[in-house]
Amino acid sequence: MTGIWAAVPVKGFEGAKQRLSPMLTSAQRQALAAAMLQDTLAALAQAPLDGIMVNTGDPEATRIAARFGAQVVTQDAASGHTAAVAAMALILGASGRAMLTVPGDIPAATAAEFAAICQAARPAHSFTIVPAHDRRGSNAILLRPSDAVPLRFGDDSFEPHLQAARNSGIEPSVLTLPGIALDLDQPQDVRAFLATPAARLTAAGALLAEWLSSAAAGGRNPPSSPA
Repeated sequence: MTGIWAAVPVKGFEGAKQRLSPMLTSAQRQALAAAMLQDTLAALAQAPLDGIMVNTGDPEATRIAARFGAQVVTQDAASGHTAAVAAMALILGASGRAMLTVPGDIPAATAAEFAAICQAARPAHSFTIVPAHDRRGSNAILLRPSDAVPLRFGDDSFEPHLQAARNSGIEPSVLTLPGIALDLDQPQDVRAFLATPAARLTAAGALLAEWLSSAAAGGRNPPSSPA
């Protein structure tokens, strides 16, 4: 066993992914958020991790998490990404576990990529990070121990996280992993995702392909729930 737990913060699906509103309806965005969480947890469940923790107050996210055997907590779940991750870091740190925190909107991520992070991570104290595709955001961070570096997430968190690690006396390890790097925030991210081979194997990819194909044909089908 690795001593590493995944920590996934999930805010409510209602009103999710506002920046995709030019191409998806509100109902579609909500269904997409659920499908992306399903895909992310499916990859984590196949990775060499000791467990998965999901911090959420959303009933549908809770049901999806349960399907993958994740432990669900609610501490600071409604207080934003940073606060939700900090709460999980405290919980995991109390039992000496390392933490791999990822968002729930990286459907192209694979178990092999999560395994690569675990294999690359050094013994304590260590900080391993995977930037978003634009090298602005932080799409995966492995901390050993879980509170080794204070985290603060946002659109431009990557460079500040590198500096925070160095301020904590740790030289960060940076990995480039294309599946983890591709979070779906903007319409161009959706197009990039659908161009990958991984998209055809995911719940999110199936929904997006159906909706966009229908839109291109001039129709409009209601979104489906993830399987």
